[in-house]
Amino acid sequence: MADDPRIPQPIGPGTTPGPTAEVPPRHPEAAPPGAEITSHYRHCFGCGVDHPCGLHMQVFAGPGLSLRASLEVGPMHQGAPGLAHGGLLTAAIDEALGALNWLLMQPAVTARLETNFVRPVPVGADLVLDARIVGQDRRKVYTAAIGRLGAEGPIAVTASALFIQVPVGHFRTHGRADEVAAAIASGDAGPRAEMNP
Repeated sequence: MADDPRIPQPIGPGTTPGPTAEVPPRHPEAAPPGAEITSHYRHCFGCGVDHPCGLHMQVFAGPGLSLRASLEVGPMHQGAPGLAHGGLLTAAIDEALGALNWLLMQPAVTARLETNFVRPVPVGADLVLDARIVGQDRRKVYTAAIGRLGAEGPIAVTASALFIQVPVGHFRTHGRADEVAAAIASGDAGPRAEMNP
């Protein structure tokens, strides 16, 4: 499986699971394969439907600990004329890899993200990200993704990341208290407010 270029693999030592890591089980309450993984916060830059200039990504659960996410690259996403900005693509990758944690139903934050840009992503392209959890060691969750130009198109980017599981209090402690409270009170803290407000 590690030699299959269609399967996302870790790309750096800081995002590669060590020998004590194991692939965790999918949470029984996680979205079933094919179901949309809905936005955890409607004002999120990556997936929020109400963010005025956000990425508005769509994310769907896959089999096991995998998902597929997509980003329609528009004119507002460009860096060089006609091409997507690399930092913006990295934000999209972070969003997709972070969404994998919904399959474990544990809040987590990005600790390290490594990205290899293989080819330019033109405006008008649909960047399709296939991502999976490759291991977990206590609170550390290791993930990897491949981004293609279209579902079966050429690889444009590969990435891997390390996420750290945190208690929900992390968001209350470090976020703006009034916004966190408002999100929880309004039901805008995702499918389970105790997971990631």
